[in-house]
Formats: sequence, structure tokens, C-alpha cells
Amino acid sequence: MSYLYLLSIAWIVGIHCMGKSSPFEMNMMLALMLSSIALVAIFYIVKIKLIHLWISQVVVHLGLSLMMFFVAWSYADHALEQRLISRIKQPEVISALVYVNTISQLYNDEEQQRIQQNAWILNYEAQPIQIKVNLKPQQHLELGQYYLITGKVKPAHSYAVEGAFDKERWFLQDNVMGTMNAQIVENISAAQVSEQGYRYFVQQQTSWWARLKLGIEAKRWFFRQSIEQSAFQQKGLLLALLTGDESLLSKQTQTLFQRLGISHLLAISGPHVLIFAMIFCYLLQCFIQKYCPQLYLTIARPYFLIFPFLLCVALYTAFVGFEIPALRTLLTVSLCSLILLFKQSISALKVLLLSASILLWFDPFSILSAAFWLSYGACFILIRVYQTIQQQSEENQTWRQKVIFYIQVLVESQWKIFIALFPLVVFIFQKVAWIAPISNLIAIPLIGVIIVPLEVVGACLALLYQPLGTLFFSVADFTLTLLVHFLDILDQIFSENLQWFAFTPLMVAALAIAIIILFLPRGLIPKTWALLCCAPLLFPYKNQSEFQLNVLDVGQGQAIFLNLPDQKIMIDTGGSFDERKFSIGQQVVIPYLKQQGVKQLDQVILSHLDQDHSGAFVAIEKELNVKQVYSNQNDGRFKHTHFQYCYAGQKWQYGNVTIDVLAPQQNSLSYVGKQQNELSCILYIQVKNAQNNQNFLIMGDAGWEAEFNLLQDYPNLKVDVLVLGHHGSQHSSAYDFLATLKPKLAIISAGFDNRYGHPHPIVLARLKELNIPVINTIEKGNIQFQLDSQNRMQTSFARNEKLWLVR
Repeated sequence: MSYLYLLSIAWIVGIHCMGKSSPFEMNMMLALMLSSIALVAIFYIVKIKLIHLWISQVVVHLGLSLMMFFVAWSYADHALEQRLISRIKQPEVISALVYVNTISQLYNDEEQQRIQQNAWILNYEAQPIQIKVNLKPQQHLELGQYYLITGKVKPAHSYAVEGAFDKERWFLQDNVMGTMNAQIVENISAAQVSEQGYRYFVQQQTSWWARLKLGIEAKRWFFRQSIEQSAFQQKGLLLALLTGDESLLSKQTQTLFQRLGISHLLAISGPHVLIFAMIFCYLLQCFIQKYCPQLYLTIARPYFLIFPFLLCVALYTAFVGFEIPALRTLLTVSLCSLILLFKQSISALKVLLLSASILLWFDPFSILSAAFWLSYGACFILIRVYQTIQQQSEENQTWRQKVIFYIQVLVESQWKIFIALFPLVVFIFQKVAWIAPISNLIAIPLIGVIIVPLEVVGACLALLYQPLGTLFFSVADFTLTLLVHFLDILDQIFSENLQWFAFTPLMVAALAIAIIILFLPRGLIPKTWALLCCAPLLFPYKNQSEFQLNVLDVGQGQAIFLNLPDQKIMIDTGGSFDERKFSIGQQVVIPYLKQQGVKQLDQVILSHLDQDHSGAFVAIEKELNVKQVYSNQNDGRFKHTHFQYCYAGQKWQYGNVTIDVLAPQQNSLSYVGKQQNELSCILYIQVKNAQNNQNFLIMGDAGWEAEFNLLQDYPNLKVDVLVLGHHGSQHSSAYDFLATLKPKLAIISAGFDNRYGHPHPIVLARLKELNIPVINTIEKGNIQFQLDSQNRMQTSFARNEKLWLVR
């Protein structure tokens, strides 16, 4: 069965490579291993005894694993390419025929409630595609209905920066091809849709499977309406724990659960599904024992209960929208049922690997979800805990001894899960809640043993007799109120729960290997090796390249990170538009810096204090130590840091890298209040030993006047890479300025579909006329310049690293 381990792992790793290019060396390795397998097979056929040598076994195992790896990679990439074909490419206003077969999602902002509805557009591509429709509060789409909606469709667009949330990946995982802002909504009949050439789609929606899914969604809507109209105190939590629908959850509750590291409890997990199935099978068993016990003479009880148990798991998984943890449970239960029916024996770890492999066969996009890795990672640790229970438990124990034993197991499982998943959580989120083991220790027993069973029973009874179901919900609501009150106290005691970690991927990998060694059975590898693996964490990270400059993708704004071996410098920080909805600092810049191993910024140079260049400074300064701030203007944000004005003549030398401030002149700083853009701090960076792209000019928001003055003050200025002023505005990047400097490359930092129209077509026309290549963060994401060991300046783009990010 060792082949099962290897092939399953190779399959999962291959699917994980979805969207990545296959390097030449990997293809050569595959060809070599396949040739080796063929050679071993020939030796076996001609009966040469080499086949009995251990090396031949290694060759066969590696060859099969590599072959499975590449098959999985190809399968995943093919699925990705097919899905990308239907993706919305450009923003445009359309009139769409839309069908609704899922309930909406509500978002409760402070100002107003937002409604987002997944729906199918029939007339956009050759095949129907799924999109997210943003509705106004007065608009409502009913299940099973067709609509003609006029509005603007847009593709999903991520901030293509390492460590930032990848919205495009999230959309692909959910099979959502874009968004639409609905303006006009008209109800139309199925007959009208059929007349427009979509008869086949309409007929599909009348099939038994489509009607079953629609019926399940109707029940989810029923429970949302019932709970929303009730007098319960914890409406949002009751609904989320029952159906996975977070529409009624307040922002305050979501934030509380995030800070305490228990957000995973808001998603439907395996225990929710199993509790429902066990309750139903227990009641069924009681009924059979009382009224027809002779049935067990025909079919043994374990075999008889397999089918209703499996049916319950399948129904509840469908009821919660086929979320990954619930799907994992369905597949695992199905595998265990088959093993039991066929009287086979297989280890729990192999069942888990098979479950993951089958899930990725049906839906390879599950690999893109953090829930997949966290869910299966937690299950692996729980299997190890269960093996410990089997080894340590004794049959002849009193009930008190059993209670104490299982409390010890619960505590042990929580800290083991926390430690084991620590590298994964840091890699995905860059931050960890230290209080998570304690909050989980309290919340999991209450939710899993008391609240969820009460809700499941209450939901079943509510379908038959609602007042009786309401009684069970009331008890669950009371228990939840006590739990939330206790969590609030815990949150106040440990007010700073979430901690960021400045770990590079290499550091995370070293930490993961160390933890794996700790969890391996004793005797395989000395535990002291774990300390050696942790060595990279003890020393401050230094950039191996002498020069690295990153123009970060921060939407409509600018942020540039200069990463030198002994200096970490930010040139502008990106904007701050609506921190309640999205924080550029918290969700883009800080995650990126932490993933680069940055704990401190030696300098922050703000070209000027417009919010799209300096707005994220406050968030950054809260999480990282900022030693020095330079700008053309001062305000209250810099009272906790050392501030100096930025003006022409300032110069910093770091090895072979020189940074010069070319503007504004010191005697003009008093006019900054009225001329912020024209008096932007203009920086000139030189890398003396670079063979190409030695000279970088960063213009801030400087316009024509500043450009004219710059040419007068520095007539011999040499520029290889020019970061255009004001995001490519028509009032900057004058023709004469560009023609005089004639840079090898122009860069524009701007936001996708921004309301200013940046970069302006006039500027692009000027660049084209002068044959100056231009790239922008909209199309390339993070733009990186890095000096390699041979002093060549290498350029790379974040959007080239994943197929779904390519523009």
C-alpha cells in the first residue's frame, strides 16, 4: 500500500501546481524517470535480476510518483484553462438574461446593507456563466426566477502582490466569472427566456437534481427569514452555525471571532454534518428496535445504518452549499462505508489522503482554498491524537476517570492543532491569534456538543411544528449568549490577540519541517533536528540581492519598496480610501512586507501627503517600527516617528546604491500647502554596478511645471526607468520631458477601472510616438527590479507567476 501514499501525495502536489509554468528541468526529470521505468521493465521481461535490487524499486516509485505528479498538473491546468475562457475580460455595460438558483448574501456595513447575489448569465458567453450581482437594498431576486438586468459587468481584479488576498483565485475557486452592478432589474418568464433561444437551459432547471438543489436553497432561505424575524439575541451566530450563511452576522461578532482565532467555527465543518447524521440514525435505530427488531436478522445493524447515515451526510452537505469541510466529511464517510461494506482494512491516514485526492479529482479548484489545507491539516493532527487515545485508554475506567481523560485529550488536541497548523496559518495569513488554543478549548465543546445538536434538532422539528423547534433554538441562543459574553471578557483580557509574523517562505518551510519532526513517532528522526531547522528564525533576514526595487500594486495610488541588504525603505505607502471596507495598509502592504521578512522600515519617504500616496502610513506605522520619515509636508501622523522635510540636495549612499532628492527646492517648501503635486519629492536612484537599468527616477505626482524645472536644474540627467508622475495623468509626462530623458522603460502605478481614467490615452500616445516601452501595475501587478549575481538587472512581474493573473 506504499504506492497509495506516494501516488496520492503526488496527485495532491501536482494539483497544487495549477497555474504555474512547468520548467524545462522538470520535464527532463520526467523523461529520465519514465525511461528508467521502461529500462527496469525490460530487465524484468528478460529476467535480469537487477529488478530485485533496491535501486530498481526506488526508480519505479519515483517514476510513478513523477508521472502521477505531471498527470495531476496537466489535469489541473486543463481545468483552469477551460474556466478562464469564460471569464469576463473587460468592464462594459450590458443587458443580461439572469437565472437565480441560490440565496443572496447580505453584508451589514455601518452605513447601509449590501446585497450580493450569485446568478447565472445566459447571454454573455456561448455557455451560461456564474457572476456575483451587486444589488441595491430595494432590489431583490427570488429563487427559481429569470430576470433581465441592465448594469456594468467587471472582471475580478486582485492586488497582485505577494501575501495579499487573491480575489481572482477566490472567484475561480467558486466558479464565479466576474461581478455586475445592477441598475435596472426586470422580471421575465421562463417562456420568454425559451423564446430567446435558451430552451435547453430552461429545461435543465426542471430536472429532479435542479429542483432538489432549488428546494434546499428554499429551506436555507426559510431558516434565514425565520431567525431574522425572531427575538433571538444571537441571530447571526445561530444562522451561521446551522447553515453556514453569515448574512445576519454583525461585523463586531466576525471581528471578535477573528481576533480570538475561532473564525473557522463559523463555517460548516465535519462535526456539524456528523451530528445531524448521528441524531437521525439514533432515532431510526430506536424506532427499529421497538417496532421491527427482526429487520436486523436480515441485515446486520452496522451495515443497515450505513445507508441512512450516508444519506444524511449527503443531504446536510448539500444543505450547507457543499463547503469544503463538509465535502471532506462526505467523501471520508463514503470511503469508510465502502471499506466497511467490503470488509477491508485501511489506515485512517490513507482514508484521509484518498478523500483529498478524490475531492481534487471532482473539483481541482478546491486546492486554491485555504479551507482545504486547514481542514485536512487539522484532520491529520486529530488522527494522531486518536491514535494516542487508542494506545493510552483503558476499558475498565470509572466515569470520572473517563471524563478527566477526555478533557486531557481535548486540551492536548487543541494545542497540537495550533502548533501543527502554525506554519500554514502564518504562510496564508501572516498573523496568528495566540489566544486561539484557549478560545477553541472553550468554544468547540459548547458549539459542537450543545449548540449545534440543539440547532439541528430544532431545525428538523421546525419543519414539522415550528413552536417546538423555536424552543430548541431558544436554548441554543441562550447558550450562545453566555459563550459570546465569555469571549468578550477573554478578548478584553488579551486585547492584542493577533500578531503579525515577518517570516519569509523559506522561514515558514523550515518551521514546518521542524514541527513535522516533532510530530513524527519516536525513533524515526532525533527530535534535536527540529532545533536545527529553526535556525533560520533566529537570525534577521537579509536580502541576498544588492538591489531590489518593487513597484507595488496598490490600486489607484503608489507604493514602492526598496529592499537593500541593510536598509528597508518605503517610497510612498499607498492610499486609504475606506478602512472599514478595505485597508491597503493592513491587507496589501503589511502582508507583503511581512512575507519579505521585514520587521522595521529604516526610512519612509513620502513624495507628498495626498491620501493615495500616504494614506496607508498610519496602518503600517502601527505594525512596523519606522525609524525615519521624510516628506514635503508635516502633519499629526508623524508625532511618534522622527520626521524631516524632504528637499533637493539630500543624498543617501548604501553600498553601490545612491538615492538623491532632486526636488523640491528647500526655499519652496512653504508653498506646499497650495502646490502639493508640483512640489512632490522627486527621487533619483542609481545602481552604479548594474549592467542595465542603472538609473531610476520616481516623480510622485509632479506635473509639467516640476518636469520643466527638473530639466533646467539637471540638464544631463540620465534615466533608464521612469516612474511616471501622477499615475499617467494628462497633466504630467509632457512630450518634451519624455523626449529629453528618453527612458528605456516607463512605469505607471494606477488602479484597475479607476474613475480618473489613468493612464490617460494622451500620455500613452506620447510614449508610443517616442517608442518608449510602458508597463503598469494594472496589467503586471507588482513590478520588481532585482540585481542578480552577475550584476544584471532582472525584471519580473507578479501577474506572470500565476496563469489566472495574466492579463
